[in-house]
Amino acid sequence: MNRIKLIIYSSAITLALSTVILSFVMKNNSSGGLFSLSSIFDSSQSASLQRVTLNSDITNERQNIITKTTAQVSPAVVGINVTEIRQYRDAFSQDPIWRQFFGDRVYNQQIKSLGSGAIISPDGYIITNDHVAGNAVEAIVTMTDGTQHTAKVIGTDKTSDICLLKIEGNNLPYIKFGNSDEIIIGEWVIALGNPFGLFDINDKPSVTVGVVSSNGMNLGSFDNRFYVNMLQTDAAINNGNSGGPLVNAVGELIGMNTLIYTAQGSTGNIGVSFAIPVNKINRVVNELKTKGKVERDFWTGLKILTINEQISKTYNLPTTRGVIITEISKNSPAQKAGLQVEDIIIGLNSFRINDENTLGGIIQEFRTGDTIEIKILRDNKEMVKQMKLEKMK
Repeated sequence: MNRIKLIIYSSAITLALSTVILSFVMKNNSSGGLFSLSSIFDSSQSASLQRVTLNSDITNERQNIITKTTAQVSPAVVGINVTEIRQYRDAFSQDPIWRQFFGDRVYNQQIKSLGSGAIISPDGYIITNDHVAGNAVEAIVTMTDGTQHTAKVIGTDKTSDICLLKIEGNNLPYIKFGNSDEIIIGEWVIALGNPFGLFDINDKPSVTVGVVSSNGMNLGSFDNRFYVNMLQTDAAINNGNSGGPLVNAVGELIGMNTLIYTAQGSTGNIGVSFAIPVNKINRVVNELKTKGKVERDFWTGLKILTINEQISKTYNLPTTRGVIITEISKNSPAQKAGLQVEDIIIGLNSFRINDENTLGGIIQEFRTGDTIEIKILRDNKEMVKQMKLEKMK
């Protein structure tokens, strides 16, 4: 009996305590108190909303001028697959005695290569390097939407290493030209292209970022191509990037990726790459559009020799930079300009002349009819002569 009473009393006490606690909770719930059930639910919702907001803020902060520019210009970058026909002689034909008796055996070989390009107009004009597509018998352009187009070579200029292609299309994505004269050393740049043919894997250009390291780089010539006034960047460029665009942070084309400098025994990028400046590209492209070629049919009438230490000592020159005039043709532009044998040429317009190779490359920047300023040393006195580039007779 006592046990039954104890159970009844315990139940009653539990019921009373439960009633008190429930009343307390309901009271706080109606007044928005700390321990209300709705408050606990609202707090859970608020934490979830805060997490969503935080993730959104982080995503927005990851977006910057580089990522936005990359998304803007990428659709105008293309991969280019090229087929060339190259001629070669077999080992026997390289022997002059063999050729005398058995003739010259010349064979055609089909060579496939790849590179990059950039669409520069909504109607499908594309720029790339001459060493990419200048000798193409077939050029297939792949766009970022996966479509492929057969490109026509409108014109190519080996001297400047610039080639102009054309595909059929309207309202195509394209990159606008910037102004390479306004480039700031140290500003951010983006290099896009098709290194090692990676564009073919997912129809997207590879992207590397760097800064403009230097400008006005005169690199001399290679295979009759002259690399003058080049832009230098540390954006990683590798085989296949040739012809691809170099753009500034606002998406303007400032150059065409063309050359890399490699260490001895290495073929990869070591942070020294070069691009043809866009102002030069613009001029050559306009000539290729209208004429299909760049005409450099002028002459100077000059014969020159690179300054060496012996010449420098003989003429008491402060350095070995420059070239000395050894001969001037009669009635030539050089003679009409008042130049003389033994004049030391140290500059041409805004370019500094280091040697014969430099002068030979810089002169290719001009056209028939242009008048250029030639800075010379004569009897250790600096002077400037004006020379008009006349058409070769």
